Amino acid sequence: MTSWVGRTAAEIAAAVREKRATPREVVAEHLDRIERLDGRIGAFRTVRAEAALAEADEVGARGDLAELPLAGVPVAVKDNLAVRGESLRIGSAATPDTPAADDHVTVARLRAAGAVVVGLTNVPELCVFGTTEGVHGTARNPWDTSRSAGGSSGGSAAAVAAGMVPAALGNDGMGSLRIPAANCGLVTIKPGTGVVPAGIGEGDWFGMSENGPLATTVEDVRLLLSVIADTPPESTVTGARRIAVSLRSPLAGVAVTKPYTAAVREAAALLIKAGHPVRRAEPPYPLSLGVTALTHWTAGTSVDARGLDPHLLHRRTRVHAALGRRFVRRVRAGDGRERLRRRLEPFFAQYDVLLMPALARRSPKAGPWHERGWLRNVLADTAYSPMTPPWNLTGWPAMSVPLGTLPSGAPCAVQLVGRPGAEADLLALAEQLERLSPWRRTAPLD
Repeated sequence: MTSWVGRTAAEIAAAVREKRATPREVVAEHLDRIERLDGRIGAFRTVRAEAALAEADEVGARGDLAELPLAGVPVAVKDNLAVRGESLRIGSAATPDTPAADDHVTVARLRAAGAVVVGLTNVPELCVFGTTEGVHGTARNPWDTSRSAGGSSGGSAAAVAAGMVPAALGNDGMGSLRIPAANCGLVTIKPGTGVVPAGIGEGDWFGMSENGPLATTVEDVRLLLSVIADTPPESTVTGARRIAVSLRSPLAGVAVTKPYTAAVREAAALLIKAGHPVRRAEPPYPLSLGVTALTHWTAGTSVDARGLDPHLLHRRTRVHAALGRRFVRRVRAGDGRERLRRRLEPFFAQYDVLLMPALARRSPKAGPWHERGWLRNVLADTAYSPMTPPWNLTGWPAMSVPLGTLPSGAPCAVQLVGRPGAEADLLALAEQLERLSPWRRTAPLD
């Protein structure tokens, strides 16, 4: 008997379309794995076992099964995107436990393409922080369960890395796709503004948040992106791309550890081998970038916290939101983001793609970070994940790609950043890295 656990979304969909597998058997195998492993990993806030099996049968009975790009593929959805019939808790006790009437547009597109939603994944409260823990559980890195999976799409990343689903949906407002993907050895892309419908909370963190896929291969990320963006799959880009290599943190005073700089150097060597001109060059980040990031980060949380009972929020969330209230008007004007774009545009006129570390160091220890102080959380997040916020502030596409390993044996990663509309370039370069330096798809948990 063929096992479908550990197969890619593309492989599963092809098998279902060709009647070599049924959606029910594929979904049932993955539900069994969730039941067996999630007590150790903490990826899911809720598992839709009965509903998912019923929906798998519905997919199997569809007259257009042979045309569905995600036929029978089990997927997980981050718990800040509506799934019809399920509550939307966003990692908090302060949110209502009432079923959503409709799917978020990206969830609806996945389902229309034949995917089956098996559950909603854990997030930190209101998706604020770079580790995932709270009243609904703690998401651990399947490669090293003593460490956090990252955040805020930590549950989605952990589910994919543990082989509980081949792909998952998350979103990224300050790195919330790329941070957990880098921790858990996954591929992800934060698309540029307007490529995928957002609709995340009230105002998408002032337009900084984007929905995107998490998967184990570039092929799967490309496939899911085409579905949620409702566009045909992009063909592979040919020809050389001018690549700038940066090894330093965008935030002044934050050091990048050796495994992450080594991964960038390895990626640069591979891309030179693939025929791309590669040059060391540092983007002209302003010294004020840290302040700009903090004001936007806190202001977004203050908007999301409106109308919620503050007594039911964790203290770190309350402090974050209270600080952000004084910045909302300034952030909404958009001047800080526009100044950053103008400063960085000449750099991206000279180079097609920026290659840089995905993280500065491995994720913090898994634990009750939601019970710890606000400053301790902010300092921990900033120390390990300073590489991602600039590209939410600019609204430009960015990817996290596994490459190399940490001393613990867990995956390391690099980040690829492009100008607006460069999603196809980033995917093509990631495909070349995958081919030249293959990575292991899922953590060895069995």
